[in-house]
Amino acid sequence: MTEYSRQNPSPRYQELVALYRQMHVEGVPDGNLSAEETFPGKSLNNHVARIGQIITVLGSETILDYGSGKGLQYGPATIRGSDGTSFDSIKAFWRVNSITCYDPAYQPFSALPDGTFDGVVSTDVLEHCPKEDVPWIIEEIFSFAREFVYLNIACFPAKKTLPNGENAHCTIEPVDWWKGLLDDAVARRPGLRYYADFFHRRPDGEGSDTLANSFLSGKSRVR
Repeated sequence: MTEYSRQNPSPRYQELVALYRQMHVEGVPDGNLSAEETFPGKSLNNHVARIGQIITVLGSETILDYGSGKGLQYGPATIRGSDGTSFDSIKAFWRVNSITCYDPAYQPFSALPDGTFDGVVSTDVLEHCPKEDVPWIIEEIFSFAREFVYLNIACFPAKKTLPNGENAHCTIEPVDWWKGLLDDAVARRPGLRYYADFFHRRPDGEGSDTLANSFLSGKSRVR
């Protein structure tokens, strides 16, 4: 079995990146989405408060958004803290020094970042990656982090289809499958921790848009 990597990604990975580049430029006609509305990065919004709590506890100052889309989530926006305090952006709400965006399918953010970051967040990304590439992508995500990794992973088919007619979620696996890969990755990095938010359909709402949430966290073993 071929072992894929950043230097040798699968043909499927390269095909998907090309399709997402096309969608970033052309939009999704069947979904009635303009180019600007396609993958704006705003799936992060549901996780801003939770990530903010992690950043506050750890004192993190630099963040990488891996698979950020167009990065519009980091533009001007009114965000209110739990005490009612108002902030004018996610960066201000998180009180961090910098946020770096990376997305291989969006040209402005397509260059692989240099160095490491206190925290790496990746929301609504891994399920869009080919199963054969997921191990090296997870390793890459963890390699960028010094303090924590935050992941959001969907375990069900997407509403959106790709230009070739395929479902946008090409890797649909149960929580235990994902957790095994994440636990292996964090075990090799003493002091690093991860937080994973899994979404799946409720047993009583199969086929509906009702989602259930499971939040797991893991910390590396100190050797």
